[in-house]
Amino acid sequence: MADYVHIFDTTLRDGEQSPGCSMNVAEKLQVARMLDELGVDVIEAGFPAASEGDFESVKSVGELGLNATICGLSRTRRGDIEAVARSLDTARQKRLHVFIATSPIHREYKLKMSKQQIIDEMTSAVAFGQQWFDDIEITAEDAGRTEIDYLVEYFQAAIDAGASVLNVPDTVGYVTPSESRKLYQHLSENLQNAESVILSCHNHNDLGLAVANSLGAIEGGARQVECTINGIGERAGNCSLEEVVMALRTRSDRYQLETGIDTTRLYPASRVVTAVTGSRVQPNKAIVGRNAFAHEAGIHQDGILKHAETYEIMKPETVGVPENSLVLGKHSGRHAFNDRLQTLGFSVSKEQLEDLFVKFKALADRKKSVYDEDIEALVLGTEQTGPWHLDAISIHTEVEDTDQSAEASLKLRFDGQAPRIHTGRGDGPVNAIVNAIRAIISEELHMEEFQVSAVSGGSDAQGRAMVRATIGASRYQGTGVSTDIVEASAQAMVSIMNRHHQHQGKDLSAERIAAAV
Repeated sequence: MADYVHIFDTTLRDGEQSPGCSMNVAEKLQVARMLDELGVDVIEAGFPAASEGDFESVKSVGELGLNATICGLSRTRRGDIEAVARSLDTARQKRLHVFIATSPIHREYKLKMSKQQIIDEMTSAVAFGQQWFDDIEITAEDAGRTEIDYLVEYFQAAIDAGASVLNVPDTVGYVTPSESRKLYQHLSENLQNAESVILSCHNHNDLGLAVANSLGAIEGGARQVECTINGIGERAGNCSLEEVVMALRTRSDRYQLETGIDTTRLYPASRVVTAVTGSRVQPNKAIVGRNAFAHEAGIHQDGILKHAETYEIMKPETVGVPENSLVLGKHSGRHAFNDRLQTLGFSVSKEQLEDLFVKFKALADRKKSVYDEDIEALVLGTEQTGPWHLDAISIHTEVEDTDQSAEASLKLRFDGQAPRIHTGRGDGPVNAIVNAIRAIISEELHMEEFQVSAVSGGSDAQGRAMVRATIGASRYQGTGVSTDIVEASAQAMVSIMNRHHQHQGKDLSAERIAAAV
């Protein structure tokens, strides 16, 4: 399929490695379903050998019965490959993704292996993986800084061994678009039986060139792009899925290539990942940012009113931005609520609809008007997933002369046990909440960032609290949404507790190895 570009989404693996963006199993399943509805070809669900938690996450995604191919990452170690095989045993379509470094700096300082030893290690892994997988992807880590003749030798050995996809990652975001195009052209022209495999690109954004380098790779012959929703990922992130897909679609006159992506689901997909990870999209982000289709300059507004294409190369509805904002209230019925859910891109079961409608009615009793942003928050931002659950919060504030102190009492349940009251004091409500949490966990907690923003307009708007904190050596983000910003802050802190609980016990050395791909 020379005119088709496969979309390989690694939001659940590489995207999760973005500091503070770790996801629990329930959140990963939510994202996986969304990616499948979006139409991605491959979902890289994780690195099963990294930890028991990662293994269970990949296994759970594989058991969803999705249309997409489910992929697991692996080093060349047999134990890693067996872990991927076990985790994807029930997946409808599955892929093994094996990586090993090839650049001189990695050969000398990290692996301490010769060129031939690396090739032998890779081909041995392919042979071992063929017991369980017909679809095997091989990666040359740090390919962007690897000698081009050695890449040809390495990938030729992979083709001969039976690999089906060859991934050429720019692991440190080093190459330029023209270099990327020439690299893929060289591989296409110099690999024997290159037509039997798919050349894949995986570009990091350290120089802000990930999307441009991916397009250069496509021009050179790549037919798979490895990317993430919102471009999240290690360091400066990965190639942004929505940007590369819309570049191919908008400039079809140049590329004449297709993807399987339903572009009307791009904006909702971005919102899901934003809510799940707590990593917000900057307003001027291409395709899905708040200002992506906003026009303030008078000359632009005049042109848009006369003919949209004067200043818009894409229509907002093409990427799933709602055409209008329907305001709902306490008298709105199920039909109107469900219709708005579908307009915003959410697919929910009858049971979920009933649960969400009850929450919608409760919210409508607390605020006069319910906007699209409020509905998104209902679907994405109110579930407390994990063993810790906040039942109630009480704040008592005392003012003496110029000093003010507060006491926070949190009614928390752990893993379904009877609720307990945990109390903390501080110089304000949020500080008191944090101190109550500190008393529960055994490691040092340090709050790095605290932000509160309005979910929608109006004086009765819900508040969204975003907290970034470190517990021990690990960094987390948490979000909470409520008409009471103090309650939203407590929800955000409980979210961080749950993320930390999930993260404990992971094999961090294995994660660091995977992080470099």
